[in-house]
Amino acid sequence: MKKFGLLGGKLGHSYSPLIHSYLGSYEYKLYEKQPEELYEFVNNSNLDGFNVTIPYKKDMLKYCRILTSIAERTGCVNTVIRKPDNLLMGENTDYYGFMYMIKRSGIEVEGKKVLLLGDGGSAATIKVVIEDLKARTLVTVSRKGPQNYTNISSHYDSDIIINSTPVGMYPNNGETVLDISCFKKCLALFDLIYNPAQTKLVYEASQQGIKAYNGLSMLVAQAKKAAELFTDSIIDDSVIEKIINEVSKKSMNIAIIGMPGSGKSTVGKALAKHTNRSFIDTDEEIARIYHKSTSDILLNEGEAFFRNLETQILESICKKSNCVISTGGGVVTRKENRYLLRQNSIVIYLKRDLSLLSTWNRPLSQQNTLESLYESRKENYIGWSDYQIICDDIDVTYLKISEVLGL
Repeated sequence: MKKFGLLGGKLGHSYSPLIHSYLGSYEYKLYEKQPEELYEFVNNSNLDGFNVTIPYKKDMLKYCRILTSIAERTGCVNTVIRKPDNLLMGENTDYYGFMYMIKRSGIEVEGKKVLLLGDGGSAATIKVVIEDLKARTLVTVSRKGPQNYTNISSHYDSDIIINSTPVGMYPNNGETVLDISCFKKCLALFDLIYNPAQTKLVYEASQQGIKAYNGLSMLVAQAKKAAELFTDSIIDDSVIEKIINEVSKKSMNIAIIGMPGSGKSTVGKALAKHTNRSFIDTDEEIARIYHKSTSDILLNEGEAFFRNLETQILESICKKSNCVISTGGGVVTRKENRYLLRQNSIVIYLKRDLSLLSTWNRPLSQQNTLESLYESRKENYIGWSDYQIICDDIDVTYLKISEVLGL
């Protein structure tokens, strides 16, 4: 069996082994290396080839005796093939991946002003793609360049924004490089980050009505092109969309919201077991970390204190992938929790008749009528969720959710 892999600095966020498992019958592993380890890895590993990611795409140029025209034009290599006599050929399949991402969106680049955030290896590739697509203007903004974030206001008229920086990438979820609301003419945002599925930048762009796209389609499309080189074969483009769908299903969390006592924990545990996901209950996490039950915290410390703890827990657990997350009934009362849930999750609103809800050991349900709690929250339950599922039978509702999500 041929052996391939991914070379990079930090690879804990990578979906590449999963993607390549759909593309060919070959071994594909992750190889985290420090700069001083590059020479040994490149020249003496037993791999038949490998992909390259941050921060080594430009470093690979000096190791490759053969460069494709795209690799030469972009000045970057992200796919290396070991030829006879240990000669290395360098290709840049990111070019094909980003071109696919643009074409898939249906956004017309020709004649537009494009703002590119970042000047690293990925940015060099994007510049060539945007040039080939005949943009009217391409402006690159970086931290230290002449066009930087202190004078970015002169480019508020940009039509398209592309983020090639790692800002907002796992595990630093929630960070952004700019305020997207200032770009009143912006038609589309392309963010090369794919983990989380929605960076804060993508989320905020969507909230502004801007078409926003994450980098998963680029990742899969470039992997397909690399796999063709690995296997010396042609793979139909139709496989790209199938893999995007499968990777999304396997990596996304399922977050369950709804009224207290609606069955979120019971359904969540069953769903996690059914879909082979980890299960996390936010109330249990709060109790474990604070060493008190959630009811005691609410009674003794007050709701505001409890909500602060809840948001802190969400900031941590919602970064994860492939989990089922059961939330407290009042999670929707904090606006900032909406992004935390939606960044990497499909959100399910579990609806259950109020007459069936227990108020035992639930201080807020005892202090207020269930009707008043529901009325104050129902708009957010609906607005925050991707799907609303009626929970008329707790024991089988997990199957209903699984069927709706195609799991």
